[in-house]
Amino acid sequence: MVDSLLNTLLVLAGLYVYLSLYRQVTVRHNGAAELGERRLGLPEAVAAILLIGWFALNVLAASKVQTSSFQTRDLLITGAFSLAVITILTLLLELRGFSVLSLGGFARLGFGRIVSTAAVLLFAAYPLLLAADGISRWLLGEGAGRQQIVEMFTGSETLQQRILIIVLAITIAPFAEEFIFRFFLYGVFKRYLGRGPGLVLNSLLFAAVHVHLPSLGPLFILGACFTLAYEWSGSILVSMTMHALFNFLSLSALAFPNLVPQ
Repeated sequence: MVDSLLNTLLVLAGLYVYLSLYRQVTVRHNGAAELGERRLGLPEAVAAILLIGWFALNVLAASKVQTSSFQTRDLLITGAFSLAVITILTLLLELRGFSVLSLGGFARLGFGRIVSTAAVLLFAAYPLLLAADGISRWLLGEGAGRQQIVEMFTGSETLQQRILIIVLAITIAPFAEEFIFRFFLYGVFKRYLGRGPGLVLNSLLFAAVHVHLPSLGPLFILGACFTLAYEWSGSILVSMTMHALFNFLSLSALAFPNLVPQ
């Protein structure tokens, strides 16, 4: 009874934090066109459509695979592809007259402020993630499979493989996914659909590309929290740090199953 009450209070506190962030962002930008919003145009929209199409093809292909054959090599290929996409998007934006460093708020906050903000907002997000995960388990059952990256990590046979997975998960993955989803795609969605619909669509796409139905709800919440953290702080480094911390904590829990409830 006490645990249920505490969990409910934590969920309500998390909701309050993120609804407050959304309200503050809305009030802050009400009636004022942002530089990035004003200058985004057809080239960015075309690039976004191409990215979404690529993601859709990958989701369809993955959904047809009955057994997981995801290997460490696939992680390296995915990481290299993501960095190539980031390079192309950066060149596009720079050629269009954007300053990526300024637009993404890379120099907006100091290191200490970035880490502390990311840690606090991730802590506030965890009750929402656990609640979404509980709902997913209730709807789909406890026997639902795990994400490919989780299966690969727990099934890795060597320490070198686990170290490689951890390094990629806390460096390349957060940087690439936040740049592509929060910085670029969300910017395009917000420009053409508005902040609220853009946040929802971006979070749905972020959840869908992980191709894991049981995690759809938690990943949607996670994507929304990352987006609000970026919008509120004005720095993509905050959401990148949140993402890196989340991946690190998740893999650390998997590495010590006897100490941390799975």
